[in-house]
Amino acid sequence: MLKPIRRVTLERRTGRRARRISDCVAVEEPLEIRVDGESVAVVMRTPGDDFALAAGFLCSEGVLRNSGDIGVISYCPQADEPGRANIVDVRPTRPIDLSRLRRNTFAASSCGICGKAAIETIRVRVPRVRSRVRFSAALLRKLPGAARSKQAAFELTGGLHAATLFDDRGSLVDLKEDVGRHNAVDKVVGTALLADRLPLDRHALLVSGRASFEIVQKAAVAGIPILCAISAPSSLAVQTAASLGITLVGLLRGDRMNVYTGFARISAAAR
Repeated sequence: MLKPIRRVTLERRTGRRARRISDCVAVEEPLEIRVDGESVAVVMRTPGDDFALAAGFLCSEGVLRNSGDIGVISYCPQADEPGRANIVDVRPTRPIDLSRLRRNTFAASSCGICGKAAIETIRVRVPRVRSRVRFSAALLRKLPGAARSKQAAFELTGGLHAATLFDDRGSLVDLKEDVGRHNAVDKVVGTALLADRLPLDRHALLVSGRASFEIVQKAAVAGIPILCAISAPSSLAVQTAASLGITLVGLLRGDRMNVYTGFARISAAAR
């Protein structure tokens, strides 16, 4: 089984001084996702929570709707690489139209798809998020610190993104780390799907990087009403969040935040 962290020997230079040391780097390996034995995607990910990653990816693409759609998830043996675990096969309990999956899989930055077309395509598959949950601004400001304190792999490598799920009391429910921002979100969504906890309509999701169109889409599929990002969102992320009824918060750092959409869910009251 692959491990998420690997030790390497490097040369650390400070001014004119150089010394050889052993340090940690995040592992990046391909994961092939199959449905009923047919390959549908290959993602570059950090090993760990691979079943959740596959389930979350397929959920965000509209293939899986709930835990009852999943029959079996298993690793596929690789005869040429014994001991490796880079292929996951998902056996659904109902027939799957894989041509639909291919049509709905976009390039990483929505390359070649205009914003209007992308949003309309998503709205056909994903209903607006309906939730009356509210978070105070004071509570949101505490989330980055709470997440950072639990990012063990990041502390060792400095090279991993995190997606962190909080409930409406501000309690940390789940945290996943990965070299890919989208993968980390898929792992959170997939974990909830496998535990039959969707929709997450009384939760907030915090991502360590920027908020992209794809991350807003994944939050909407999971029914998450509040999406927060340490960095800024893209224009298409803002448009999509507004269209799908998601409260989008960006640049959540220290005492500052920008609320781009869904202002009513963020109260000024202390909590």
